[in-house]
Amino acid sequence: MNKKILFYLIISVSAFSLFFLFTEFFGSVTIYSKSGSTNTSKIKEVVPLPLDTVAYDKKLNEIANNPLPKVIIPKKDKDGNEIPVPITPSQPNIWPVKTTYPKDGALLPFNRIVAYYGNLYSTKMGVLGEYPEVEMFQKLEAEVKKWQEADPETPVIPALHYIAVVAQGSAGEDGKYRTRMPSAEIDKVIKMAEKINAIVFLDIQVGFSNVETEIPLLSKYLAMPQVHLAIDPEFSMKGAIRPGKVVGTLDAADINFASDYLANLVQEHKLTPKILIIHRYTQKMVTNYKQIKILPEVQFIMNMDGWGEQAKKINTYQQFIYKEPVQFTGFKLFYKNDLWPPSTGMFAPADLLKLRPKPIYIQYQ
Repeated sequence: MNKKILFYLIISVSAFSLFFLFTEFFGSVTIYSKSGSTNTSKIKEVVPLPLDTVAYDKKLNEIANNPLPKVIIPKKDKDGNEIPVPITPSQPNIWPVKTTYPKDGALLPFNRIVAYYGNLYSTKMGVLGEYPEVEMFQKLEAEVKKWQEADPETPVIPALHYIAVVAQGSAGEDGKYRTRMPSAEIDKVIKMAEKINAIVFLDIQVGFSNVETEIPLLSKYLAMPQVHLAIDPEFSMKGAIRPGKVVGTLDAADINFASDYLANLVQEHKLTPKILIIHRYTQKMVTNYKQIKILPEVQFIMNMDGWGEQAKKINTYQQFIYKEPVQFTGFKLFYKNDLWPPSTGMFAPADLLKLRPKPIYIQYQ
């Protein structure tokens, strides 16, 4: 072989090896599975694979968890003739919901998200602020492992679900009964998430403010590919009673503003689809659900947020999540409140995987 050609070949192979050995010097590398899920320590550059619509539909049917059709074995009379069986029309399945396909790179339904919820200023709002960082990571990792073992076919993505706007019992300077967290605190959560390859949800409790005011103030964070949004109707006060005294509400119009805003960010910054979470545990917390728009740029999760004994939580899920389908579902677990008497213990992953539909987002508080 020509010595000059051999020299350049050696240089090329060496450079290729260095790229994979020292990726931090060459920028962020994002690895995508066939389904479109990510596995990266620094989620900065997103190069999504085209959406596999066949795999998408198959996974939707899987998580819908609909019962198999009943097999009717015909009976025969004494002469050996089949006895006609009256046909009872079966109720159509309301899951999976037929919506538009998402843009390329969608995380759902190919992955399940397991999140720790809370605020760094408080040890009582959730595990995210209750434990030191290392201990919290260990606990979250243990939950992720449980879910991965319970459903090996669905990769699990860890998440930090941070309350970035907190409803308050006092009016505050502007009388809105909510406090916005400083940018420095949000930055802390994003840096924490990078350490464990987690995505981030910024949660908004608007108080007497509104989504039109609060969401744009977080735009620089929501423009990041790994940051998503959640809104809590419980603390969205439409009347005169302050947060904490009565359960609040969000209308489809509020939710659609959030969805449209996220969609615009996705288009402007060429991002993969955002996830929008709405918490719910009563009928009136979400009004006009049929008018909620599902856009290709935004994936929607209705998260069952109630606490208590298992039978009560399942009933809440069936009444307000299952019966009013939007797109995907979530289920919240409370380490403390779910164990208050007459508790029968917390749900294990295998228990929740029996639900119709199977929740794709699991939140621990």
